[in-house]
Amino acid sequence: MGTSRSHHPPFVDLLLSIATLLIFHHAPFPANALSSIPTSTIASDLYVVPNLAPRVAIVTGASRGIGRGIALELGRAGMTVYVASRSSRSTGFLSDERAHGEDDSDLTVEGTAEEINTRAAMDPGGGGGIAGMGWAIPVPVDVSNDDELADLAARVRMECGRLDVVVCSAFTTPPNLPGSSFRDDFWRQGAEIWDACHGVGLRGSYVTCCECVPLMIETAKNHKTRPLIVIVSSFGGKSYTFNVAYGVGKAGADRLASDMAVQLSKHNVDTVSLYPGIVRTEGNVEMEKRGEWNAASGGLDLSMGESPRFTGRAVASLLANAELTEKRSGNVVVVAELARELGFTDVDGRTPASIRNLKFILPGIVFPQIEKTRGTSLPGWIKDNVPDYLLPWFVFSGGPPPVSD
Repeated sequence: MGTSRSHHPPFVDLLLSIATLLIFHHAPFPANALSSIPTSTIASDLYVVPNLAPRVAIVTGASRGIGRGIALELGRAGMTVYVASRSSRSTGFLSDERAHGEDDSDLTVEGTAEEINTRAAMDPGGGGGIAGMGWAIPVPVDVSNDDELADLAARVRMECGRLDVVVCSAFTTPPNLPGSSFRDDFWRQGAEIWDACHGVGLRGSYVTCCECVPLMIETAKNHKTRPLIVIVSSFGGKSYTFNVAYGVGKAGADRLASDMAVQLSKHNVDTVSLYPGIVRTEGNVEMEKRGEWNAASGGLDLSMGESPRFTGRAVASLLANAELTEKRSGNVVVVAELARELGFTDVDGRTPASIRNLKFILPGIVFPQIEKTRGTSLPGWIKDNVPDYLLPWFVFSGGPPPVSD
């Protein structure tokens, strides 16, 4: 029998109770009982690549994971992308804090830049990118080093004279906290994880913005555009996720975006805190192959996840819609919810459900709990007719999600 290591959020307890009562205390429903509720479908890729040339981007944490996915999509849309990360062939530093598969052996700034530049050179323009216009420059940068961030901003000013988007995606965790220990009690994790999450993920984002904003203000004035700062955060900013240091860092990232928007609004520079969902990064996919994903994630279904490029498409779509970024400036933007609003898909044609959507919560959390507790599978009509409904933030924000032993 499954048991919970932690308290459920009130909404999960309520859903568990209602679903259990419905399923196990009533006669089976016919297959078409909920036919009026929309079901998910897999469609072809509906993403239309915007033309963002000749704009300029800085993406930190761009050698792997979400940052890499963002850099690839911005390059595909015709931007000049400064690919910034510690891992670089030129310095010889390769991050080893998370293992990755053999197919992902070149997770460096050069590797990301070469993929962008190769696609730009080969893309005929029909349905692909903006042929011959996107370009990437690899820059080894440690965002915990203030001097290196200052040098990066100065280089962009000298070489391009403009800066249209800064994406803060760099994040690190201590290498000695693999698997389930990432979800351990804070007094056992100590200061190391606090310093890692906040030194790179939060302080690094703050200093990156400090160095880049002057040029972004000039860009808004000289080119009559609305530059954008994207702080890559997560649902951990709203509800308990993984551990104390992680959640505090993500809540701080959300507040960073919100408070910067107050001061930047008069300069026509926008900010958003961007929430990807469960992402199939190189590290997460490798953890699943090694059988470590369930313990590390608390049993989340990685097959329901998003590709890193899905977040990149969200950033490109925001940049193509200045009215929307002005309206949303300072707020949280959920990648999956933006995709539903603007009509773009992930690279496989799917539109993954938001983590606060019942289409994620029920099949990803609630149904497995019921099946494990009761020892029986749920009827097909239940699994196939999940309501397409977003839980309000005040309901979603609460304790930790349920975790089964």
